[in-house]
Amino acid sequence: MAAEFPGTTQLPEPVPAPAAVFPPVAEEERPRLEHARTLHLANWSTRFWAWLIDIILVLLLLNIVDSVTFGVIHPFWEILNGRLLDLGVHSLVFFLYWTIFESYRGQSIGKMVMNIRVVNRDGTRIHGGTAAIESLGKAFILVLALDCLIGWLAMPQTKLRVFNRISNTIVIKTDYREPEGIQYAKEKE
Repeated sequence: MAAEFPGTTQLPEPVPAPAAVFPPVAEEERPRLEHARTLHLANWSTRFWAWLIDIILVLLLLNIVDSVTFGVIHPFWEILNGRLLDLGVHSLVFFLYWTIFESYRGQSIGKMVMNIRVVNRDGTRIHGGTAAIESLGKAFILVLALDCLIGWLAMPQTKLRVFNRISNTIVIKTDYREPEGIQYAKEKE
């Protein structure tokens, strides 16, 4: 070709590819990568019991705080006639409780007891904003009733509330298992 076009030089021959460094692995010897994980959705009764445990614990804490601070705030409380304000404060405390706990571990105390967790739909941990949106539906009792009712009727078999759908979260079962290869021995008493 160089002779056909004056002033050009012939290109060198291509270098052959180097021999394989590793021997080929038979198909049955290759480790199989697990591309899909199975996430088991928590059922409604388990979620209800976790919610009820949280309600009881937070109300106990609020009653303790109320009894300790009652002497200080009693005169102001009577002026405000605190029933409606009390419901709003309690709802705000529930909202903060669930947002903080679920953004930190994906579990409130009730969820820890019932072995369930809130995660993103792909199984990853949720963060503060997502936890706040998800908690809105269960912290305010009137919203919770609509949230569950719409979830049961409009999205049957999905085990989702409306605020789970909005926040793109699911509630899954978690298994507490001992790590593989570890045995625990009790000291003799």
